[in-house]
Amino acid sequence: MNERPEILMTPGPTPVPPAVLAAQARPLVYHRGPGYAALLDELVDGVRWLLDTKSDVVVYTASGTGGMEGAVANIVSAGDKVLVVSVGYFGERFKTICERFGCDVTFLGYEWGKTAKAEDVAKALDDDPEIKFVFVQHSETSTGVVNDVEPIAREVKARDKIFILDAISSAGAIDIRMDDWGLDVVIGGSQKALGAPPGISFVAIGKKGWEAHRASTAPRFYFDWTAYKDAADRDETESPWTPAVSIVAAMVEALRMAREDGRQEIFDRHILLGKAVKAGVQALGLDLFGEDPERAHVVTTVRVPEGISDSEVVGLLRSKHAIVTGPGQGPLKGQVFRLGHLGWVEPLDVIRLFGALELVLAELGYTVKFGAAVGAAEEVFNR
Repeated sequence: MNERPEILMTPGPTPVPPAVLAAQARPLVYHRGPGYAALLDELVDGVRWLLDTKSDVVVYTASGTGGMEGAVANIVSAGDKVLVVSVGYFGERFKTICERFGCDVTFLGYEWGKTAKAEDVAKALDDDPEIKFVFVQHSETSTGVVNDVEPIAREVKARDKIFILDAISSAGAIDIRMDDWGLDVVIGGSQKALGAPPGISFVAIGKKGWEAHRASTAPRFYFDWTAYKDAADRDETESPWTPAVSIVAAMVEALRMAREDGRQEIFDRHILLGKAVKAGVQALGLDLFGEDPERAHVVTTVRVPEGISDSEVVGLLRSKHAIVTGPGQGPLKGQVFRLGHLGWVEPLDVIRLFGALELVLAELGYTVKFGAAVGAAEEVFNR
């Protein structure tokens, strides 16, 4: 059966360019030899470029959650006081991971759809000066909101705490300046804005991150930063365990494409896609969900019309039009659907999405002015 590939407009995984797929299909190089070492060197250099940092970078064969767990396991000790700032599902995941490692968690949880505020973080740290670590999401894909990280980082840095940023869906879509902002640990993944296949997470580690690592007594083995650093320092290999060689090759190709475009250019492209999607949604008379939607350059979250469920919209878009989107999660289940516009999403994908969405909503009984969403998105792209 030769079916047309689905168009992924989810919060991740994202569409993978042909050149990246081709890189993944090349013959394997031996992971203990110079071929893999060269690939990994280029990947690490590309991540440093992406995050605007000179920090060390550890590369895991793991999902983004593996990167999150690896960050926790390498810096905490049982009983450490930590602050988890949560604006959705993945902030709550950080809380769970920290609790599993025996941390004393102060949970600064916001109503889903709200963004974190620097003054709230400052107050939480002042209320308990024994807090050592602060965990924050940059882009929270369960709600679509994007936290304004720089002012939060200033408050954390002013109090000499360790700042860990989950940038899994934002790295490559939104400007991150790890060194300038004083971020100590930054986590990213292959399958989001970079447009590579799932399977790689990376962790950039600054000076204070390494200091915390040396003091940590948490149990770890596979995720141990020291094992990766020791391997990188040896001539014969740069990975302590067998890595996902093919996905590393694909991610290197994705980073090459990003560097050819330029950092600001890829950020501007995500801004443009976000504006076009929001214009189309509003042209249909639908409400955007989430605070500061103008910052949501990764995912646009849309309230479903009364009498319609998210599963109906998402299901018909996929079954009838081969467009994959995201339903609501957690407390938003049934209330919203999520449109991802990150990675290798193109303007014509957005236009096709809205053509299909207009048909789906009309089938579900919602009054649609056909062409309104398509035209609104086209006007943004034309400008």
